[in-house]
Amino acid sequence: MTSLVRTVAVIGGGIGGMAASVALAQAGLHVTLYESAPEFKEVGAGIQISRNGQIVLNALGISLSAQDYVVARGTRFYSGWSGRPFAQVRAPTTGATWYMHRADLLSRLQRAAEQAGVVFRLGASVEPGAAEADLVVAADGMKSGWRDYVTCSVTRPAFKKAVAWRATIPGDFAAQRESSLTVGSGGHGVTYPLRGGQMLNVVAIEDRDDWREEDWAGAGSLAEFQARFARFAGPAAEAIRCAGWVHRWALHLRPVAPVWSQGNTVLLGDAAHATLPFMAQGGCLALEDALVLARALAAKPDLAAALQAYETMRKPRVHRVVKVSAANGWRFHMPRPFAWGAQAVLALGAPVLERQLRWIYDYDAARESIP
Repeated sequence: MTSLVRTVAVIGGGIGGMAASVALAQAGLHVTLYESAPEFKEVGAGIQISRNGQIVLNALGISLSAQDYVVARGTRFYSGWSGRPFAQVRAPTTGATWYMHRADLLSRLQRAAEQAGVVFRLGASVEPGAAEADLVVAADGMKSGWRDYVTCSVTRPAFKKAVAWRATIPGDFAAQRESSLTVGSGGHGVTYPLRGGQMLNVVAIEDRDDWREEDWAGAGSLAEFQARFARFAGPAAEAIRCAGWVHRWALHLRPVAPVWSQGNTVLLGDAAHATLPFMAQGGCLALEDALVLARALAAKPDLAAALQAYETMRKPRVHRVVKVSAANGWRFHMPRPFAWGAQAVLALGAPVLERQLRWIYDYDAARESIP
């Protein structure tokens, strides 16, 4: 481990911050995690952990039970007009994706952090530049207050003229091992099972420019949610009709940070490279960051060299994933007659699509060479 680093302050108790705390504490550093919320509580809904994220969890020794996730068999595409399936993408050949509840993943990471000796400071907001530690890891999310401090510039998010809705539905979904993706004109919906099939996660996204609030945890109107997707058919429509509550937020995108570190402070996860949700890779990228940062610190003799190696390793990959994720949004929302052509291409080319995206899931953060 880099000889000048003994103490670490991690800002943010989300997936990236918690994973970084585990990785760095397991390497023998004294880690304190600062979380502005007064307590760790169940938050969010479903998250997909593909093979590249699973590699990190395995490397950190995160213990999961059979009820923590559902092993995916792939994704089936449905027409939002007719409700009929028209294509299927199999699970990646490198390994099936896990469907998890975000709270379950955070709980397992928190347990590992406690076992590694991480100290938690809840209800603690740390102003940029004010953390006292040899290394500061800013993992405070897409609206990071530390990002502008590191980049010495003001980040202006771009509103993508889209609004996302999310909900979970209790029930018996144990037989469902696929995710469904229903595509229609101006919107799409995704469903997949959670917690061993005891719950169904639904996320629906619509093209819309009259509402811009970015609060991911903000409550939405169930009546409005169901009305706005009333013409949808297929599994997403069925899930929307069964929802008992919903959250709503507007989608914004910030560019990948031009620089990731300043002095002893480094960005991680969404603070460095927030991505749109159309490839379900935000959580996995944060997990990768955590492990690569720990490995770079172990391999380099001084902090500056380690942080530069971390940035050099991560930037090309996250740029590429962010680009692919952004492109998928408009593909899912094509109006007729263009949608018919896109669906035909997908129906015939699903195996090709799986091969084209293999580079995402093949990535091994535990073995990536350190420059």
